[in-house]
Amino acid sequence: MRTTIQRAAGAVAVGAAAVVLVATPANAAPKGDGQLGVAHAPCGTSGPNLDPTITTGATAGSRLRTGSATNCTAVGTNQPSHRLDYYCYTRGNDGATWTYLHNLTTGVRGWTRDDLLPGNGSSYHCGF
Repeated sequence: MRTTIQRAAGAVAVGAAAVVLVATPANAAPKGDGQLGVAHAPCGTSGPNLDPTITTGATAGSRLRTGSATNCTAVGTNQPSHRLDYYCYTRGNDGATWTYLHNLTTGVRGWTRDDLLPGNGSSYHCGF
């Protein structure tokens, strides 16, 4: 089962209802927009926390790595029941997109290929 939660940037009460305002950074763009940087995240690189998405439902055993490449050290794994806090994505050296995330269940941060993540990973570009 996949559950996605969006953290709100702020809320304003309007009568009996509440309006939730979510700030969208300028770098929130579709992955196919041609605006991706050419550099991948080298081993040992983290990404900025730009994405408000927290989700579950990753591919069982998908690895968290120290960079956006399969030759970077694996520091943990994701499971379908784990809560994942997406930070941002970049292009990997394999041509695929990778998301930097914090696995809230295990406490590990790292990069995972987007085709192994719910919703195809983050939709917020890291800027590199």
